[in-house]
Amino acid sequence: MLRRLFPHPGLTVLLIAVWLLMLNSISIGGLAVAALLGTVIPIFTAPFWPGRPRLYFGWPVAEYLLLVIGDVVVANFHVARIILFRRNRSLRSRWLVIPLELRSAEAITMLAGTISLTPGTVSSDVSADGRFLLVHALDVADEAAAVARIKQRYETRLQRIFR
Repeated sequence: MLRRLFPHPGLTVLLIAVWLLMLNSISIGGLAVAALLGTVIPIFTAPFWPGRPRLYFGWPVAEYLLLVIGDVVVANFHVARIILFRRNRSLRSRWLVIPLELRSAEAITMLAGTISLTPGTVSSDVSADGRFLLVHALDVADEAAAVARIKQRYETRLQRIFR
């Protein structure tokens, strides 16, 4: 019964939070509408998510979020330094092909989004079989080290979240 009422509990929580953030205030009416939307939308969209991934919430998610936020801040300073001081003289932009161990489309999307959020890198394409991710990096000295860093920092942590 509870599974039918809340087929995607994470989506329910996210919808409620986003609705309340859009309202920019908390009221009884706002909470009621948020709860209604957070319950009804996942029920109606559940048939479009037949093989939803099993997520492990808790410390792995918190650790991943803290890591990504820290990496975004550091990458902003790195890109600013490149733009302000090095210009295009010694820019070593590269296309990286990252072999993926992730199999869930949601996990691959999360990895691609994380890479694109980090300044200096952007995810460009996923192979048709979902085994490779094409990433453009603004400044890379060693391609193999950059690929290993992305796999070690992001992909291994996502494997712990998406089981």
